[in-house]
Amino acid sequence: MGMTQQAEPAVTTPPASGPKETDGRTAQRPLVLRLLARPEVGVFLGALAVYVFFLVEAPPVRDGSSMANILYQSSTIGIMALPVALLMIGGEFDLSAGVAVITSALTASMFSYQLTVNVWVGVIVALAVSLGIGFLNGWMVVKTGLPSFLVTLGTFLILQGVNLAVTKLVTTNVATDDISDMDGFGQAKKIFASSFEIGGVQIKITILYWLVFAALATWVLLRTRYGNWIFAVGGNKESARAVGVPVKFTKISLFMLVGFGAWFVGMHQLFTFNTVQSGEGVGQELIYISAAVIGGCLLTGGAGSAIGPVFGAFMFGMVQQGIVYAGWNPDWFKAFLGVMLLGAVLINLWVSRTATRR
Repeated sequence: MGMTQQAEPAVTTPPASGPKETDGRTAQRPLVLRLLARPEVGVFLGALAVYVFFLVEAPPVRDGSSMANILYQSSTIGIMALPVALLMIGGEFDLSAGVAVITSALTASMFSYQLTVNVWVGVIVALAVSLGIGFLNGWMVVKTGLPSFLVTLGTFLILQGVNLAVTKLVTTNVATDDISDMDGFGQAKKIFASSFEIGGVQIKITILYWLVFAALATWVLLRTRYGNWIFAVGGNKESARAVGVPVKFTKISLFMLVGFGAWFVGMHQLFTFNTVQSGEGVGQELIYISAAVIGGCLLTGGAGSAIGPVFGAFMFGMVQQGIVYAGWNPDWFKAFLGVMLLGAVLINLWVSRTATRR
């Protein structure tokens, strides 16, 4: 009789019904923690706190015209803080941004007045000079491999000396001549330094430009290939180059973008005051960089946004004018800026550690 072997049915183990285990990489942080890790949220809360503080301590801030003045001061900082922030996201600095604004204004003013040409000719020449300065800074950085801190520090010193020396040589004074009666001045003033009325309050056009530029910069960073290049070269330029990112083009174009911002703000100053003091602009570069840092741009590059520096610039304008409206000694302004900058650096450090924590 043949023997048959019957297979025993396989035994299956039902899956455990308990909670699924997750490691640190898959665990989801609470929503509040994820929101606070966004640099825009942190600087927004900081700006809101500063606003409420001066709203209580300085009653004139509650007036519409006072708020318009605060926004105007913020816009003159914020327009330059935007390209400076993009450059920082790309991993570089520009210490010549402040004096480059004055260089642009001086160029347009002296070229127009001394050669008795239409103001618009000087404006175009100033644009070419500003873009050229930005190109030179970027080209030096990518060709030599030197830190942008050193390259632009040299440019800062050169421009500071040239601004003063050339102005004295051409005008025999430390300031340019008044160009308000020259051809094209009225039209240029409407574009760069006009104002419009809303509800009986005069609003400077730079506020509108500031918001438009911020929206455009946000779109570029989040929706374009160029925005991806900026984050890539700021995070790791060698890795970016390995995947086909044009590192040299991106960095040089970012420096030129700072040059464009310097030109725009320089034209605003020129057509607001009709004349330019050659020694101005020194120290403004630190305010632009500080606004970007307060806005969440990491000093190491590769992280940041365009919205954060908007709130950072607003905090600067709020403090600068709020101290005056409160009747305090304006010497405290620098102290406030130092406190805000240190606080922003500490927040950025926490954000960086939170983002990389497993």
